[in-house]
Amino acid sequence: MFRPPWRLPNNATSAGAIWFVAVAGVMVIVGWLAARLLPGERGDFVIELPPMRLPALSNVLSKTVARVEWYLKEALPLFLVGTFVLFLLDRLRLLDVVIRAGEPVVTGFLGLPKEASAAFLIGFLRRDFAATRLFDMSRGGGLSVVQLVVAMVTITLFIPCIANVFMIAKERGWRTAAAMAAFIFPLAFAMGGLVRVFMLAAGFGGTP
Repeated sequence: MFRPPWRLPNNATSAGAIWFVAVAGVMVIVGWLAARLLPGERGDFVIELPPMRLPALSNVLSKTVARVEWYLKEALPLFLVGTFVLFLLDRLRLLDVVIRAGEPVVTGFLGLPKEASAAFLIGFLRRDFAATRLFDMSRGGGLSVVQLVVAMVTITLFIPCIANVFMIAKERGWRTAAAMAAFIFPLAFAMGGLVRVFMLAAGFGGTP
C-alpha cells in the first residue's frame, strides 16, 4: 500500500483540509478536462457596473415574489416527485433491496458502515436526509474520522438530488442528464475510496 514519507496530524483541521483539497481538486481537474474535450466559443467579457443606489423596497418585494413564484412552479414539483419516488420504493419494498445491493461498495470499497448505504440512496432522493443521517452516525460514534471524511467527500461530489437530475433533463435533455449521472456517481465513489486509502496511509485511524 502507498505510504507517504510523512504523517499528517490526526485532527479535525487536517481532516477538513483533506475534504477541501479532494473536492476542489476534482472540480479543477474535471473543469480542465471538460474545457479540453468540449471547448466552447470564446466571447468578449464586458460587464457594465450599474450605479450604486440604495435598494427600493418595491423592487426588492417584486423580485422576491418573482423568485418565490418561480420556485413554487419549477422546483417544488420536482422535490415532490422525488419524495413520491421514495414513498413508492418503500411501499413496494424495493428500497431495502436497492440499499442492500449498494452495501458491498459502501462497506468494502469505502470502508463505511452498512447504514451509510441507506444514507447515500435516500440522500439522492432527499438530500437533507443524508446530511442528517451521517451527522447522527458521527455524533453517536458510528463513524471514525476517516469514515466521516470519506462519506462527506463522496456525498459532496454526488448530484445533489433527484430534483436536480430532473432540472438538468428539463434544460439539457434526458440523454445529457443520464450521461452526467453515469459519470458523476462512479467518480464520487472512486474519490471516496482514494481519500480513504490516502488517509489511512497518512496515519489517520491507526496503521493501514
